Amino acid sequence: MRIAARAQRIEPFYVMEMAKSAAAIAREAAGSERPMIYLNIGEPDFTAPPLVQEAAEKAIRDGHTQYTQATGLPELRERISHWYAQRFGVPVPARRIVVTAGASAALQLACLALIDAGDEVLMPDPSYPCNRQFVSMAEGRAVLIPSTAAERFQLSGDKVREAWGAHTRGVLLASPSNPTGTSIHPDELRRIQAVVAERGGITLIDEIYLGLSFDDTYGHSALGLSDQVISINSFSKYFNMTGWRLGWLVVPDALVDTVEQIAQHLYICPSTVSQHAALACFEAASLAEYERRRAEFKARRDWFVPQLNALGLHVPVTPDGAFYAWADCGAACDKLFGPPGAIRSEYNSGMQTAGSWELAFELMKRAHLAVTPGRDFGHADTARYIRFSTANSMPQLQAAVERLHEVLA
Repeated sequence: MRIAARAQRIEPFYVMEMAKSAAAIAREAAGSERPMIYLNIGEPDFTAPPLVQEAAEKAIRDGHTQYTQATGLPELRERISHWYAQRFGVPVPARRIVVTAGASAALQLACLALIDAGDEVLMPDPSYPCNRQFVSMAEGRAVLIPSTAAERFQLSGDKVREAWGAHTRGVLLASPSNPTGTSIHPDELRRIQAVVAERGGITLIDEIYLGLSFDDTYGHSALGLSDQVISINSFSKYFNMTGWRLGWLVVPDALVDTVEQIAQHLYICPSTVSQHAALACFEAASLAEYERRRAEFKARRDWFVPQLNALGLHVPVTPDGAFYAWADCGAACDKLFGPPGAIRSEYNSGMQTAGSWELAFELMKRAHLAVTPGRDFGHADTARYIRFSTANSMPQLQAAVERLHEVLA
C-alpha cells in the first residue's frame, strides 16, 4: 500500500515509546512495593470539579447531545469572552472565538487556514513536537531556531528578524511552553509581534498553559497586543478536562468564516456534552477551585525544582507556569555512564555520548520512575535535557525524589 508523502514526513513521537516501556515494566512490578511513578505525562492529577461533572450528567439527562454550531455553543463562546476580560483584562469578542475539539484541532484548523505548501513557520528549539507536525501536515515546514536558557528557551525579536526568509509565513510560539514551563517576557513578545507585523506574517501562539501562570510578569495573553494575533487555548490543563477534548481558537474577524467552513467539513462540531459541561467551568465555585489547584501546582514546583537542583539535575530557568521542569542531566549521565563517548548505549546503536534517552531508561529500570527525555522536543542540545512533569501529587513527587536520590547520589 502506498503511504502519502505527508504521512511519511511525520516524525515518530518518541515519548510514546517510553510510555510503552514504562507500561511493560509497570506490569512486571504489579503488586510490588515500588509501583511505577509517572512523571512523564503532562496531565493534571485533578479531574473536572463537581459542577462540571454535574453539568455533563444534566446535559445527557436533558438530551442535549445533538450537533451544535461548528464554532461551538454561543453561550460558551460568551463565557470564554467574559473570562478573558475578567482574568486578563483583554476584550475578546465572542464572535472571534471558535470552540474546537481540543487544542490539537485548533492548531490544525489554524494551520490549514493559513499555511500553503512550502511556507516556513519559525519555532523555538526546544518546543512541543506536535506543533511542528501540524505545520508539516498543512504542507508547510517548521524551522526550529535554537534558543538558550538566557532567552528563557523562547524566541526573540532579533532571532525572528534574522531567520525571516523569502518563504517565511510567520511564527508559532508557546507561552508558557511545553517542555520548559517558561513564558515569553511581554516586552520581547511585543518585539516579536512587531517584526512579524512589519513583514505581513502571522503570529500563532499556544496559550494552553496560560491559566497556570505563577508570575504576574508573564501571566498575560498575547491577544492584548493585536487583534491579528491568533491564540490557541484548551480546557485540558487549567480546567482539568484532558479527556473531554475541548479547546478554542481566537482568530481575527476576517478568518472566522474560513475556520468555520474547515471545521464543518473536518469535525462538524466539538463534543456537545463537553461544551455543556464546560459552561460550568466559569461558575464562581469552579473558578475558586481552579485557583486553589493552581496554588497547589505552584507549591509542587516550589518544592520539586530545588530538589532536582540539589541532585545535580539543574533546572536552568525556573518555570513560571505549566507543570514542567526542564532539567539538564549532563552531570547525572556522566556519573552513571562515565565520561562522554565512553559507553556503547544499549538503547541506541553505535558508540555515542549517553544522554537523557539512556538516563530515562535507567530510571525506569532501576527506580520505577518514568520521565520524558528531551529527544522529542527539538535538536538544539535537547538530548542533554529531561522533562519532569509536576502534575502529580506531592507524595508522588516526594517518592520520586527519594528514588532519584538512590540512583544519582
